Amino acid sequence: MRTILAYRFSAFGDVAMTVPVVTEFLEQNPNVKIVFVSRKNFGDLFDDIPNLVFKGVNIDDYKGIFGMRKLAQELIHEFKPECVADLHDVIRTKILSKIFKRKGFRVSIINKGKKEKEHLTDIWNLEKAPLKKNTERYADVLRELGFPVTLSHHYRPYLSQKSGIGFAPFAQHEGKMLPLEKSLELAKHLSEKHRIYFFGGGKNEVETLDKWVAQIPNTENVAGQLTLKQELAKIAELEIMISMDSANMHLASLAGTRCISVWGATHPFAGFLGYGQKEEDVVQIKDLTCRPCSVFGDKKCYRGDWACLREINIQQIINKIYKD
Repeated sequence: MRTILAYRFSAFGDVAMTVPVVTEFLEQNPNVKIVFVSRKNFGDLFDDIPNLVFKGVNIDDYKGIFGMRKLAQELIHEFKPECVADLHDVIRTKILSKIFKRKGFRVSIINKGKKEKEHLTDIWNLEKAPLKKNTERYADVLRELGFPVTLSHHYRPYLSQKSGIGFAPFAQHEGKMLPLEKSLELAKHLSEKHRIYFFGGGKNEVETLDKWVAQIPNTENVAGQLTLKQELAKIAELEIMISMDSANMHLASLAGTRCISVWGATHPFAGFLGYGQKEEDVVQIKDLTCRPCSVFGDKKCYRGDWACLREINIQQIINKIYKD
């Protein structure tokens, strides 16, 4: 069996997007094994994928050139790969990939399309057009190594009986997050007809959601209470997940659950819509020519008013839920 060594260390949502790619790749190439190297706490994302070995590492234990050299030697000794797929292309993996090349390995590196994304996020660019999906960029790395793969771009529902709505109102950056007062209003409205489960991460998020649960009946806060595997299982039970442009959107895809996603400073045109999720389930303000101003939502608002998020009416989200 041929062995591909692949690595992507962060961010959580980006690593999650590799999962459907390697899953479908291995189904179409049963004579290939992938050793996927990433942070230890991402391991549950890759559970139960045939012919995939997850190698969790504490990346902080491998600092600088010497650290990357040590990691490369360990991976070669343990797995004896035939070729290498760099799905990250950051300083750390650039060093790692160069080490593998010098040792004679064939290395394929992701093309992130940086110039295309710079043009897309230029606020003076009035002719916005969708770029290649990031999952296809991952697949291109494997194709460049000489392996065929055709992505379906469909997520797989794992449960036929689903109930409840998941709501993940937070994101890493302000430019990705619906104002909390709007999210609270939405939760109150939806809880009248549905059981609502709140998802989040950090301590402050958990505290905020606990306060919401205390004032909204028919809601439950699961933030900070579940392992990653348990969280995926819970999302799989849901009828719908509502998420910002964040990792929860991608977890919904992995769990086989429809996701209504809210976009502000970022835009699905950049290629990061959840795998298999439908564009008609995207909530956004379409007539703001300054959108998207950022790929990651980490820039200050050019206008200064975050109109891309503040002009979203919760009825837009509600309409998506009941569109059928």
